[in-house]
Amino acid sequence: MAQLSDDCFAFGGALMPLAHALTLIAAVPPVDGTEMVPLLAADGRVLAADLVAGVDLPPFCNSAVDGYAVRHGGAAVRPLDGRTPAGAVAAPLQPGTARRILTGAPLPDGADTVFMQEDVQVADGMVHLPPGLACGANVRPAGEDVAAGAVVLPAGRRLRPQDLSLAAALGIDTLMVRRRVRVALLSTGDELVDGGTVPGAAQRYDSNRVLIAALLARAGAVVTDLGIVADDPAAVRAALLAGAGHDLVLTTGGVSAGEEDHVRTAVEGAGRLTFWRLGIKPGRPVAMGQVGGAVFMGLPGNPAAAYVTFVVLARPLLDALAGAAPAPVFSIRAVAAFAYRKKADRREFVRVRLTQMDGVLQAHRHPVEGAGILTSLTETDGLAVLDEDRRTVAAGDLLNVLPYV
Repeated sequence: MAQLSDDCFAFGGALMPLAHALTLIAAVPPVDGTEMVPLLAADGRVLAADLVAGVDLPPFCNSAVDGYAVRHGGAAVRPLDGRTPAGAVAAPLQPGTARRILTGAPLPDGADTVFMQEDVQVADGMVHLPPGLACGANVRPAGEDVAAGAVVLPAGRRLRPQDLSLAAALGIDTLMVRRRVRVALLSTGDELVDGGTVPGAAQRYDSNRVLIAALLARAGAVVTDLGIVADDPAAVRAALLAGAGHDLVLTTGGVSAGEEDHVRTAVEGAGRLTFWRLGIKPGRPVAMGQVGGAVFMGLPGNPAAAYVTFVVLARPLLDALAGAAPAPVFSIRAVAAFAYRKKADRREFVRVRLTQMDGVLQAHRHPVEGAGILTSLTETDGLAVLDEDRRTVAAGDLLNVLPYV
């Protein structure tokens, strides 16, 4: 189980800046445990050790095109000296000749340049070469892509299909990866019921657990669904302790300061709280701490706030627990098609729909911005990030937008 270091964290009653919270999250130690998995099962997993190339890539000098291999210089007309397809061992090139060669075939000894077939004329067994081609053209040297002994994928990399392809090209069929992060997920609230049941007159269906479970799956976590927990202090405490055997306990709802919000008190009673309430919108009532051997994070109950805080906070926490290198945040630039005012000292994430007009990407604020409006997520494309020191947005301003993934 990951253990939070007591001397790494601080807690206070004031709103914590998001940057400070992210610093605390980055200091969370990764979970223990690795496993060897087949290459095709490694997509999305975190590499546990540097991957070092055991061979050159390509392993031998070869032709980059279909054409004719020659020794550079000499006569413009040469006799044809056989044919070398891909996969065949090439005999040495006879001096003063040209060899028909196909893409990927090994360059024969004695050759150093390949003419593209469309630039060459062949008649009566003679190859007519055009002038002006540089020595070494259309040749891929051994090790051009990767040299044997080089670190090609660093430990901590969250593997992508292209990474698996590189490993396969080096002859690797298994990879050592970190074990998946185990997450206990629960919702809180007497007003919630699961889909497929009949809600009471004052109840609604729980959408947050579906949202967060899907996001966790995309992040490579293993999820244990603890269901809906009633607004009862003992029930909340029991649920948190039931999840304490996991790496992370993740909740939605119950972290605000209302009379029926019992999560914060339960965490303080069963473990300890690292932070509560951040200077962000939506999602101010978000908490982090520890329960037993598990890290705890409590997300707000409103679905848009739950989504934003997952993207901004829970996903980096999952990366830290998984031992993954911090993922770079790629934003896109768009022109504001709206005006807006915000408070200082608070980072806001405005849900926007993106359109393109005359080659200019425009960001349109969703007309209903409430943190409980699910369609503000389904009808938009990303989050416009307004930093703490920004007070206003005017139409035409450039914005950084985090696209949904």
